Amino acid sequence: MRMIQTTSSKGLAEESLPYKLYQKAKKLGVWNPADLDFTQDVKDWETFNEEQKEQILKLISQFQGGEEAVTRDLLPLMMVIAKEGRLEEEMFLTTFLFEEAKHTEFFRIVLNALGENGDLTRYHSDTYNTIFNEILPASMERLEKDHSPEAIAEASTVYNMFVEGVLAETGYFGFYQSLEETGKMPSLLKGIGYLKRDESRHIAYGTFLLQRLISEHPHIFDIVAKKMEQLAPLAIKLNQEGKTEDNPFGKEDGFKQTMNFTMRQLSVRMEILARAKSKKIDEIYKQQMKDFDIV
Repeated sequence: MRMIQTTSSKGLAEESLPYKLYQKAKKLGVWNPADLDFTQDVKDWETFNEEQKEQILKLISQFQGGEEAVTRDLLPLMMVIAKEGRLEEEMFLTTFLFEEAKHTEFFRIVLNALGENGDLTRYHSDTYNTIFNEILPASMERLEKDHSPEAIAEASTVYNMFVEGVLAETGYFGFYQSLEETGKMPSLLKGIGYLKRDESRHIAYGTFLLQRLISEHPHIFDIVAKKMEQLAPLAIKLNQEGKTEDNPFGKEDGFKQTMNFTMRQLSVRMEILARAKSKKIDEIYKQQMKDFDIV
């Protein structure tokens, strides 16, 4: 018979990072996409030329598909963590799934406001589909039968380190590159800011999870490093597919800046995880949020 943790002497690990992330999510993760007013965004949209619309639509459509994918694919990880009896982590993961669903809603609201209700899958390249319709679901669905540390590590590497920590972060960079300096589409950027804040907690949890696995099973680091090496060329190729001769918003060296940002994200993720090899498990649980890039 399983133990009911919260009525035992164990209680809740209130000083653990997952529990602190749960508390943070309760305070900051409750924004409502339906409350955003896109009146000015629609006016701004009507002033864009076709190249500008094309760039923003591509970003939105890739985020829309990506948010749907991560919403659909998270559940197997939640179930594994729950079965392991890691209650504080499970509590945080309930906010994680809720927020991913809300991000899916947000981009659909944006598209509806802009009157873009057609098929946008033309913006989903073969590389994009390989990541979101093959690699991501395969790594997460593996957890339905394989609960090994190796399987969990691979799933978190794909989901948290690569899709969220590299691709989504690069996407936010793209939105700000295009719109922030022009002062256009304020509610879209406001929502992106909320998303980025939510995702910083998600990435922090994924980092914690992989640090825990590496501390418990040191060989996991090599598995994670190898997986990131396999995934990195896909991030580069995705950037190259989005390259245009001239930035329609007038940003000089936009492609170069985006590529540099992507490469920096790939490097940072591995540097943070490498430190876990020398940390004890208690140190990992007791890390402070200031140790992570949490917005």
